[in-house]
Amino acid sequence: MPELPEVETVVRTLEHLISGRRIEHVEIRWAGMIENDPQEFAQRLCGQTFRKFERRGKYIFFRMDDVTLISHLRMEGKYYIQKPEEPTDRHMHVIFDLDDGTQLRYRDTRKFGRMRIEDIDYDRICFHDLGPEPFDEAFSPAYIHAYRKGRTMPLKTLLLDQHFVAGIGNIYADEILAACGLRPGRSCARITRKDEENIVQETRQILKAAIAAGGTTIRSYTSQLGVTGMFQTECTVHEQKICARCGQEIHMKRIGGRSSYYCPRCQK
Repeated sequence: MPELPEVETVVRTLEHLISGRRIEHVEIRWAGMIENDPQEFAQRLCGQTFRKFERRGKYIFFRMDDVTLISHLRMEGKYYIQKPEEPTDRHMHVIFDLDDGTQLRYRDTRKFGRMRIEDIDYDRICFHDLGPEPFDEAFSPAYIHAYRKGRTMPLKTLLLDQHFVAGIGNIYADEILAACGLRPGRSCARITRKDEENIVQETRQILKAAIAAGGTTIRSYTSQLGVTGMFQTECTVHEQKICARCGQEIHMKRIGGRSSYYCPRCQK
């Protein structure tokens, strides 16, 4: 699943490629992708121009002239910018005809992705009760300390909770905990003030590096917009065999239904 760095890469690339482009026509091939009434969705977007591109957690916000298009890629969603004569397949579910003769195409093999239309001034900060962004001042050691009070969930589960912090997924949760020397199964009630400081610092450092690298290309993810993530070359534990720090064999256990990778020597 695309996580914060991958979604940020898509947002920045789309901003570079289609900012100022006007939508001439919208073709919806699978109505289940649209959370609004599909006909109204298409009608309201026709004639709208892409003005501003934003991200909130793993959601993409396209600010148009007087509406906001919100998109979530979920597991397999990808955007393509192609010419009309280029072939499509059964996984292309929404096609936007643009005023320069190109098309913005949304492809999703699992059909998990979703789109919706809201008013232009729709508040992305409070969207879906998402937690603070990792780079926001609100995401601080004091915030972590207050949030985990009375909770005993595993640290991996805490980092994946989008109400706690927005945008972190399976890959980066593993890498953050490895950098902090904490096991993913450790209870969030059993960490120190120093651990809280490290979680904030390493979260920002790792996500910043991943964004600079264009995200992580693992299994099927790629922005499909001329940007291929390379952060996978820097992963220390996730889907690795040997710990990059000490040479110990990496272990894997399932926590909350997710595969979690860690080094039994470096992480306590």
